[in-house]
Amino acid sequence: MRILRAIFSFAATLGLFSFMNAKGDTFDPRGIQFIPFKSFGAFTRSVGSNASTTVLTSPELPTRIRWDELIVSWNADTPAGTSLKIEARAIYPDRTTKWFNLGLWSTDPAKNPRESVKGQQDADGDVDTDTLLLKQPAERVQLRVTLGADGRKKPKLKFLSLSLLDRNAGLAALLPNRAAWGRLIDVPERSQMAYENGDVLCSPTTVSMLLAYWGQQLGRPGLDEDVPAVVKAVYDRQWGGTGNWVFNTAYAGSFRDLRAYTTRLSDVSELEDYIAHGIPVGLSLCYNRLRGKGREPSGHLVVCVGFTKDGDVIINDPGTSKKVRKTFPRANLIDAWAYSKNAVYLVYPVNTRLPKDRFGHWESPRAKRNVR
Repeated sequence: MRILRAIFSFAATLGLFSFMNAKGDTFDPRGIQFIPFKSFGAFTRSVGSNASTTVLTSPELPTRIRWDELIVSWNADTPAGTSLKIEARAIYPDRTTKWFNLGLWSTDPAKNPRESVKGQQDADGDVDTDTLLLKQPAERVQLRVTLGADGRKKPKLKFLSLSLLDRNAGLAALLPNRAAWGRLIDVPERSQMAYENGDVLCSPTTVSMLLAYWGQQLGRPGLDEDVPAVVKAVYDRQWGGTGNWVFNTAYAGSFRDLRAYTTRLSDVSELEDYIAHGIPVGLSLCYNRLRGKGREPSGHLVVCVGFTKDGDVIINDPGTSKKVRKTFPRANLIDAWAYSKNAVYLVYPVNTRLPKDRFGHWESPRAKRNVR
């Protein structure tokens, strides 16, 4: 019975029974699929290269879309001396790719590395810091997580997710969610420029603001992490910076009862769904496009905190030393956000009532706590 429950839960997680909606129409994922795991009973467990490591290998996972980009996020308890290695591979009808390494994670980089892995390019694809890029789309995927223990101290994997993308999906614009228009979420304002090397600290500053907001909402001041603390916790030694998307969400998700991951949305309408529910969202975008200062690539992280009554976006922009909260034209947001293919940081308490997931792009909204 326990095995049957695990299999059923696993199938439900993948959404294998929801390709059709209530009217019997074909489900439209809009070129994105999100697959979360909160339990790992269906994963194969084995001993790794030494007795102190445990390897969790997922079954082969069929996907709703023909994907050619993949992002894996995780939330884990990793006591000092313990570690995680995250891997994924694509499965084609006639072959599988190699296992691509999507990150080495630890909270104690003096003992175990915390870094992305370079030099993985081959005929099938490559890893760009935190994202697996395939040369040919696939319809199956497999995950592998290696957990490294340190004596009696063992890591605990709390959450694992896949965000899959079809780069070639053509998408029609959705109707805006006007319930978010005129809504402002009072997220604490912080400037990255107030810190040493501040011009490259947009991502940890964004995470610092999100954590501070939830610390206020939950009455947990311990969540209010100043920017230097986040910088220290997410620094990617190999990449040489703090902009690794999934390292930032892994850190936010390491706090008790917080969920955090990187995924993609297909339209501003889905972003508005979150604002309407009182949940701020981290956005990865092109700063030049956002400010209307040309199209030269300039990656940046900001917090979306609301929309004006006319539908323009309100953000906490850490890349300024004066006025952090700013308003930008809606068209600028759409153009700038497309630079990252609409990547977001979602951070919220695990019992938060999430917006209805119309297209399968985030965690299923089953929780009870409403933050509106």
